[in-house]
Amino acid sequence: MSAPWHGIVLVTGTDTEVGKTVVTAAITAAAHTAGLRVAVIKPGQTGTATGEPGDADAVQRLAAPVTARTLASYPDPLAPLTAARVAELEPLELYTAVDAVREEADKHDLVLVEGAGGLLVPMGLRPSGEPWTIADLAVSLGAPAVVVARAGLGTLNHTALTLEALDRRAVPAGVVIGAWPSAPELVHWTNLGDLLPNLLGALPAGAGAMDPGVFRRSAPGWLTPALHGVLDDWRAWAEEIG
Repeated sequence: MSAPWHGIVLVTGTDTEVGKTVVTAAITAAAHTAGLRVAVIKPGQTGTATGEPGDADAVQRLAAPVTARTLASYPDPLAPLTAARVAELEPLELYTAVDAVREEADKHDLVLVEGAGGLLVPMGLRPSGEPWTIADLAVSLGAPAVVVARAGLGTLNHTALTLEALDRRAVPAGVVIGAWPSAPELVHWTNLGDLLPNLLGALPAGAGAMDPGVFRRSAPGWLTPALHGVLDDWRAWAEEIG
C-alpha cells in the first residue's frame, strides 16, 4: 500500500456525509502538488433541486482538478437509482460510467471516482436491468478504493463491513478519516489505533471550509505517500495533533 496510487481510484464511504467530497479534493490537491494530472468524476449527483453546487463543483473550488465531470444528476436527495425513478429520469447505465472513466484515464495520471453514500448504494442499472453499485464499478474497472470513515463511535463496525465487502470482491482498499476532531476524545484515539493498519490519511474537521489556497498547501500533510501525501509518521502526527 506504500507505492503511490495512479490510474483509476474509487472514493467511497462507510455512510453518507462522512467527508468523501473533501477527501476527494484533498487527494486531488496532493496529487497536483506531486505533479500529476487529475480528473474527478461523480457518476451520480443527487439533491440538485436545491440549486447548490454539486460535489464535483466543490472539488473544483477546493483543488482545481484538470477535469471535473458529473455523469448524471437528479433533483431529489436520494440514492441515485431511486432518485432517477422518482424523477422519471433515465438511470445511469454501468458501462456508460465505465467508458466515461476509462476515457478520462487515457488523458490523466489519476482519475478519482466519487460515489454516493456508502459502497452498496444503488447507482444505476446494468444492461440486464439489475442495479449496480460503486463496488461493481470498482470491479469492472479493476480499481482500488479509498474508504472514507468517521472518527467516532460506530466507525469500527461500519469500516470493517465496507472493507470486508471490498475484500470479497478482490478490490484493494485503504481508509481515510474524513473529519478528525479538533478536541479528540478517548474513543477517537482508540479508533485511530484500530484503523491504523489500513489508514491512508486523516483530514481535520472543517477542512472543506478552508480557503482553497490553504487547503491545497495543507492537503499533502493529511495523506500518506500512497495518496501522494507526505504523512509518514503517525506517532509524530498524533503528538502534533494532541
